[in-house]
Amino acid sequence: MERRSEDLQTDRAHGARIYDYILGGKDNFAVDREAGENSLRIWPALKPHMRANRDFMHRVARYLAAECGIRQFLDIGTGLPTSPNLHEIVQQVDPAARVVYTDNDPLVLAHARALMLGTVQGRTAYVDADMRDPRTILSAPEFGATLDLTEPVGLLLIAIVHFIEDDAEALRVVRQVLDVLPSGSYLAMSIATDEFDPVPLAEVQREYNRLGEKLIFRDRATALRFFDGLELCEPGLVQVHKWRPDGTGDQGVEDKDIAMYGAVARKP
Repeated sequence: MERRSEDLQTDRAHGARIYDYILGGKDNFAVDREAGENSLRIWPALKPHMRANRDFMHRVARYLAAECGIRQFLDIGTGLPTSPNLHEIVQQVDPAARVVYTDNDPLVLAHARALMLGTVQGRTAYVDADMRDPRTILSAPEFGATLDLTEPVGLLLIAIVHFIEDDAEALRVVRQVLDVLPSGSYLAMSIATDEFDPVPLAEVQREYNRLGEKLIFRDRATALRFFDGLELCEPGLVQVHKWRPDGTGDQGVEDKDIAMYGAVARKP
């Protein structure tokens, strides 16, 4: 079914499209570019920060596939596709790996269907759903047809929970999905924080909010709560550029330029 233009919400900024603009993409609108440019003026580190978060996702994907043996993945809050995507990384390790992507932006949906195509041996699927309603994701036919819940799953929530304002709701969303996954599954998250450069980040937050997008920062203690009851993998919860660096990302980045914690944990 063809989407109406107003479904794209071109009158308000959208986190995935701001992210796309900052990283040099073309799938964004004037309001997203305004938010991106204003945020860059306030905090020039926004670009290396976003790149570091993307590099973190790449390392997490390789770690889960190559070192933990995970062969099926659920990526909630996929965002606009920027190669290499999750399925491209894990299917390099095992072409039979399966991935379910979820998002609720119609622009993401259009690109996902066109570009997020996996190997012949593996499978990729896309669920159009709001992360605040995990039941919609878990009950989707695409989810059930792609993932086998008798086998471990890698659950990724990369740079997404900062769009949920309430801590209790954010924790509920993550736990509700994690609860249905079997023992041996993994949770990988990156979580926005303002602990390393709070003054300009407060202005960035106001800019996002002014243009219609939520942006919530969490301290380390709050971020750790997402991993309650799980076994944190080394090096635990750290800024994303410090999580198992492999020398392929930006070198010499300063801690104050990274406003994101990241961790991977195993469900016992």
